[in-house]
Amino acid sequence: MTLLTSLILLGFLALTLGCLPEPGAINLARRGEASQDSQYMSDNMGHASNAIDGNKNTDYYKGSCAHNHYGTISWWKVDLKEVYKITTVIITNRLDCCPERLLGAEIRIGNSKDNNNPVCAKVTALSNGTLTYCCKEMEGQYISVVMPDRPEWLTLCEVEVYGKPIAKPFQTCY
Repeated sequence: MTLLTSLILLGFLALTLGCLPEPGAINLARRGEASQDSQYMSDNMGHASNAIDGNKNTDYYKGSCAHNHYGTISWWKVDLKEVYKITTVIITNRLDCCPERLLGAEIRIGNSKDNNNPVCAKVTALSNGTLTYCCKEMEGQYISVVMPDRPEWLTLCEVEVYGKPIAKPFQTCY
């Protein structure tokens, strides 16, 4: 391995590790309400809420992944019910088949219900089932995963969201 390759790899590792949630951090998505543009199957299969159930199983047929119908602009989102400063979003991708479907998806954070929020990150590589993105305290109530550039299936086996509450102004009571 060349020195340049080693330095690039070390830098990437440092960026990823600097973005991991602190020990004991609360996954805000678990408190939220998930929705998506459509649902692929019935019963417990494919529901939007499956992506925030705490189960990171990457096999869609085990019932813990959200999955939509093939569409022109596929999306999934979680409403956190309050505005937070989002530091980290971790996506667990489907691995029993077709993980490449997630390539090009955007993670958006903001206060607009219509998914038209600023982009925190874009999925450009699939190293394994877990994809970690640093969002640098972007403020928002809605975290969405949107496939903006092409029709595609969207399957998410888990979405974790970590952040800090927004400090509310101190009010003095008289």
